[in-house]
Parts: sequence; structure tokens; C-alpha cells
Amino acid sequence: MKVLFNTYPVAFDCPGGGEVQLMECKAALERRGIEVLLYDPWQPQFDQVDVVHFFSVQGGSIPFCRHVKNRGLPLAISPILWLGENKYDYALKEIGALLELCDVVLPNSRAEGKLLANWYKLPESKFAPVVNGVDDRFFAKGDPLIFCERFGIETPFLLNIANIEPRKNQKRLIQASRDLEMLVILAGRIRDEAYWKECQEYMHPGVRYIGPLEYASDLHSSAYAACKGFILATRLETPGLAALEAAAQGVPLCITSEGCAEEYFGEHPHYVDPQSVESIRAGLKAVCGMERSPELARLVKRRYTWDEAGRQLHEVYTRLV
Repeated sequence: MKVLFNTYPVAFDCPGGGEVQLMECKAALERRGIEVLLYDPWQPQFDQVDVVHFFSVQGGSIPFCRHVKNRGLPLAISPILWLGENKYDYALKEIGALLELCDVVLPNSRAEGKLLANWYKLPESKFAPVVNGVDDRFFAKGDPLIFCERFGIETPFLLNIANIEPRKNQKRLIQASRDLEMLVILAGRIRDEAYWKECQEYMHPGVRYIGPLEYASDLHSSAYAACKGFILATRLETPGLAALEAAAQGVPLCITSEGCAEEYFGEHPHYVDPQSVESIRAGLKAVCGMERSPELARLVKRRYTWDEAGRQLHEVYTRLV
């Protein structure tokens, strides 16, 4: 079997969780003996593949997906989407057209699938949830000294790893962390410069920005090993790869209530209202007093690996062809 992967044109200009998902699914499928091609507009590829899998429903995706169907190929779409309070920020009509056009929708959770099915009045039978996963390197505890020595950190800290953009809600996190008796470290690429300037207006000595970490590097793993807790108080998550990576090491989680995190993590995290600075502040204080959870780490290793995602995808592709 051969599968063609594609996503929206500028996805890898500032890659985030969706792009990690795409590449990790590619690797997992290849471990199962499935050949995965990455779309190359300079090469003819459609005659070589059995299935096309498109990641994301960002604006501008419809011409490619229509061409796939005009070529008579099965089309799977991973929307990587949660329609919460910010749903009108999205091209809702185009998203609906994409979901109707494809043969199967691959949400990252049952909750995401049900939400999209209800909103667009699509049959739930069209949805086949496929889990997000964790790179195996995160299941082995990193060396905390690598991170602390690299950045000169000598006190306990809470960690946030996310691209800097409104959806990731760093501005409210910075506001909520004022007067907290623990350092908050922000890591990630700056995806929205204007938003980062807003965030900087609220910066204080209790917050430090260190830039992006190389994905799955020793430094990245060390950050999870070193932190007291992990914070992802974002406007929505499905459920957030960084949260899964932290959970793989049993790190205490403070995570948004908006999205499907509860379906993944159950009662382990402290959930917060991403619209409320006070709720986030309460979550920060709560996670400061939490201990690492071997049970949470076992849960993630049992259910949320890229090999499991690859197995689920293989089953879906087999049905399509």
C-alpha cells in the first residue's frame, strides 16, 4: 500500500503539533511496511498511491482535496480542530465542504469527532478517531541537569512548551503567574509577532522565555525531567502533543478544559478555564503542590504511542481501498 500525505502550504514554515503528528504518523506507517509519499507539486504522484491523507482544514486546502476526489482516490482528512468559543475565527464553510468531500474524517478523539459531526450534521459513521502519540524517547526519563545547566536554572519551575500565538494563550498565563512563588518558563517558536509584543507588555521577573527546543532532543526531554509541572492553559487542545510528552514522564499537568484533554488524561490533570486569569492562577498554584504520577505515565504508554496511531491508520486505509 502507498499513501500520499499533504497539508496546507505554509504548515512547515513554523511547525507545531500538527506537523509533528504528520511526520510521526509517516514514520509509524513505514514501520508497518506502508510506503508514505510527501506531496511534491513538481512531481506526478497521484498515479502511484492508493490513498491520500490530508492533515488540517486550514483555509486554502479545498482545491487540492477536490483534485484528489476528481482523480478518483480515497481521501482521509485529519482536521486537528476544536470548534470552541473561537470557532468564528475559522473558515467554517470551507471546513464543512472539506469534511463532506472526504471519505473519512480522522479526529484525534471521540469528542472532537462528535463535536464536528454535530456542528456539520454529518453521520458519526464518517468519523474514525486516531490517537495522538508520544515519541518513544519521551518515555525514558531525561537528565534534568542538561536543561538546568543550559539555561542556568537553579530553582524549581513550571514549564510551558507551545508556539507563541493567541490560541496558546501565553498572555493570560503570564498575567496569572504574577506573584507566583515559582518560575514559569516559556519555550516555543514565535508564530505571531504582534501577539508576542502583547505578551511582553505583561512580562515580569517570574516568567522567562527561552525560545524553541529541538524536538525530541536530549534538551527537550531534559526539560520535562527538570520541571515541577507542565502548563498548557490554551484556548483549546486536541489534546496537545506537549502535554502528552510531559505526561509520559508523569509530570503534573495544568491543562485547558477546552478540547479533548479529559478524554485522554481523565482525572490526572488540574483543568482550567482558559478565558479566566484567576482559574489559570489557581491551576498554577495547584500543580505546584502535585507529585509526579507513575500511573499517568503508564496510561500514556499503554494508549498513546505513534505505533498505536499507525495501527489505527492502517486499519482505516485498508477499509478505504
